[in-house]
Amino acid sequence: MTLSKATPEFLKTLKDALPADTITDAPESYLTEERGLVKGTAACLARPRNVQEVAMIVRLCNQHRVGLIPYAGGTGLTGGQVANLDPSAVILSVERMASVRDVDVANNTITVEAGVILENVQQAADDVDRLFPLSLAAQGSCRIGGNLATNAGGTQVLRYGNTRDLCLGLEAVLPDGSIYHGLTGLRKDNTGFDIRNLLVGSEGALGVITAATLKLYAKPKEVATAMAVVPSPAAAVELLGVMQSGLDGLVSGFELIHGQGLDFLAETMPDVRQPFTTRHEWMVLIEVAGGQGANLDARLMSVLETAIENGLVEDVLIAQNTQQAQQFWQVRESIPLANKLIGGISSHDISVPISALAEFIQAGFDAIAKLGDLRVNCFGHVGDGNLHYNVYPAKGQVRAEVMHLKPAIIEVIYDLVHEFGGSFSAEHGIGRLKVDDLEKYSDPAKLATIRTIKAAFDPNGIMNPGVIVR
Repeated sequence: MTLSKATPEFLKTLKDALPADTITDAPESYLTEERGLVKGTAACLARPRNVQEVAMIVRLCNQHRVGLIPYAGGTGLTGGQVANLDPSAVILSVERMASVRDVDVANNTITVEAGVILENVQQAADDVDRLFPLSLAAQGSCRIGGNLATNAGGTQVLRYGNTRDLCLGLEAVLPDGSIYHGLTGLRKDNTGFDIRNLLVGSEGALGVITAATLKLYAKPKEVATAMAVVPSPAAAVELLGVMQSGLDGLVSGFELIHGQGLDFLAETMPDVRQPFTTRHEWMVLIEVAGGQGANLDARLMSVLETAIENGLVEDVLIAQNTQQAQQFWQVRESIPLANKLIGGISSHDISVPISALAEFIQAGFDAIAKLGDLRVNCFGHVGDGNLHYNVYPAKGQVRAEVMHLKPAIIEVIYDLVHEFGGSFSAEHGIGRLKVDDLEKYSDPAKLATIRTIKAAFDPNGIMNPGVIVR
């Protein structure tokens, strides 16, 4: 379907239908992807205040066949929120829709608008002695609408699941401008097709998420945190199983950290305090959470002592207080920023079955070594098989000299992921940057179904054109 230009007449119609200052020119900050990989264009910026205004904007765009790009926190890494389109699309930001509509403590739910910053959802839960467990490095700036649209993962997936698993109901504006009123707090509802789960992870290609009802959990009264040195990724995987059994499933975080990542931290962010004075190749950051009287520090130490005796752990530090635990997490959460400062050739957000994790990591190292003198920083979430597998120039090498290797690196890594039965897009979505990869690696029946659903929801093709579906 060919989209139409946002003519001056259309823009006037849009402005006249909405309160003053809803429609403006789009500042540069809305047109640049976080890593500078995509430079976008926009016909205008729309900043509605409520779902009715969103519906009006979408309805008019659909009637005039003008493309529309939903925009939340702008922290996405696959180009879903930025596009260089011709004709340019309307950018619809949900930033003004930032209210917590309801907190139901008895039902353990919170209903929030799409523009609420993730950290503020966490705080609203904390204010009523509850936990909203979605946790990301970008939680101070990403917005819940974007987290839902991309089915964000993070560090707590092992225990609580992806964003999809934390969502009970949605309010959304569909491509024809109709409002889907699905803000239910029900945990069981088998009344037909699951519209919620179609919209979660759809990256704005099927509609604009405007609000959500999310699950809350009992707030842990005890938390124990440790940093353990392991001899290999295989040992890390085995250690996870041992800890899950020995701690009755109370493990909430289990993060693999590669020595290369700590080298990058030392090089670019020396103020970040590293846990060990000597360099180690592999470590895991462990968090265990439970109720009052769980005696987690002692239980964690007991399990780790057994792991040391069995050769799964070589050294360990258990946080003695909240400050030290925060220092451990600061190391993990600073690694992506250090990576950015180093400047990668190619970054990959992939997943493989947990049982194949160790074999995949070594196969990846071997394959990358054949392409040249390159550095790999492999880190991520052991508990759900999600790795950030990023490739960098050799130390002292100019990045521009090896950028020609990027296509070969991507092909090698994604071919390996496919061979191991994994996913080339674990938690960041397809966006516009991975459409070719989806077509190459996706099951043909799945791809055909995706296209059928897109055509059924959005026959005029206005919603986030070029995302997921070419």
